[in-house]
Amino acid sequence: MKNILLIEDDALISTMVRFRLKKDGYNITVAEDGDAGIEAIHKCSPDLIITDVMMPFKNGIDIINYAQKHKPDCPIIVLSSLGEEENTVLEAFNLGASDFVPKPFNPNELAIRVKRLINN
Repeated sequence: MKNILLIEDDALISTMVRFRLKKDGYNITVAEDGDAGIEAIHKCSPDLIITDVMMPFKNGIDIINYAQKHKPDCPIIVLSSLGEEENTVLEAFNLGASDFVPKPFNPNELAIRVKRLINN
């Protein structure tokens, strides 16, 4: 079973994503802020990370930087609200993010993107 780490501070979004990806048979670990996300990178040894950009303590860019040093082969999907700084999304890609999904999003679309990245 593949492990997915979801780092998202919006409880509604994390519940929706967790429910949808569990349906596909993935093991989901949820972290509610950047600090918990960094801790979870070590604890759950993710095969894929999904991270929000704007979060308390550490943001998505911090997560990408950290993951690239400690889990360099782990794909990362970045979630970001439309209207959030476009430069942040470009920075995420420059740092090694694998994909970007703008909020609001369809959970089925996210599931397809996860499947594409995790089953390579």
